[in-house]
Amino acid sequence: MSTLDPASLEALIEEATIDAYGDDEQLTGLFTKIEENLAVPFTTTVLGVEVNVVGVDLTDDGRVVARCARGSVLQSIGILDLVLPEPAPEGSQWIEAYRYWVR
Repeated sequence: MSTLDPASLEALIEEATIDAYGDDEQLTGLFTKIEENLAVPFTTTVLGVEVNVVGVDLTDDGRVVARCARGSVLQSIGILDLVLPEPAPEGSQWIEAYRYWVR
């Protein structure tokens, strides 16, 4: 659930996509904002297991994913499926904006 109101989310999306034409460029703009602003690493839970989110990636098929680590095991989780911890890490408003944009 977003902690930001729709007007705030739309303002973030506008900032990220100001010079973007088409969905691909908008996606890249939002990903760039997430990558540049999300404070990593941070700890969260995925399927009941504590993991460290160590970064984000944009996949070849156009999905934003969180790179999650547990020990020496790395796995990418779709950022839309990632549960953010409380308190959420700095920069998480960009994940909220991305989630809003995807709808």
